[in-house]
Amino acid sequence: MIAQHCGKAVDLAGDSRATAGTGSASRMLPPENECPCMPERQVILLVEDNEDDIFFMQRALEKAGVAGLLQVARNGQQALDYLAGHEAYADRAQFPVPHLVFLDLKLPHVPGFEVLSWMRAQPSLRNIPVVVLTSSPQERDREKAHELGAEGYLIKPPTRETVREATRCLREPDGCAPGPSAG
Repeated sequence: MIAQHCGKAVDLAGDSRATAGTGSASRMLPPENECPCMPERQVILLVEDNEDDIFFMQRALEKAGVAGLLQVARNGQQALDYLAGHEAYADRAQFPVPHLVFLDLKLPHVPGFEVLSWMRAQPSLRNIPVVVLTSSPQERDREKAHELGAEGYLIKPPTRETVREATRCLREPDGCAPGPSAG
């Protein structure tokens, strides 16, 4: 698992379910009070299996000036485990509940729509804004994402402008309108 801390990617390898070749030994992030860029430690979970798309999102977040902790889940099952705090993700100091989720639709193990549906069924997670990040321009996918409660739908690759708009809810409490299933 990779986290972004103060604009730098930090490899949190050590989860046996992570994709092979994700990096070296595990590294802990500096304590929250040692990082002035994350006063509230806002956490973004990126659920994405493609290394290039992970890179493009990291770059778009950096160019948009979005600071914080970027956690990456590389498949749908890993996202569910992270969100539920199961097994390797039980330590919420290291794997905090995200403030925003960017969710790919075409994922190994558990598809993105199933992850979104599961999130909206969990009382503790249903109000977390979810932005679908996909290569699918299909209107039916956009409609289904909206029906399941996604707050946004971005076509890859992300740009500085689209990421800035999608992360507005991190800066403004009313920046993301709740999805239809969020209440």
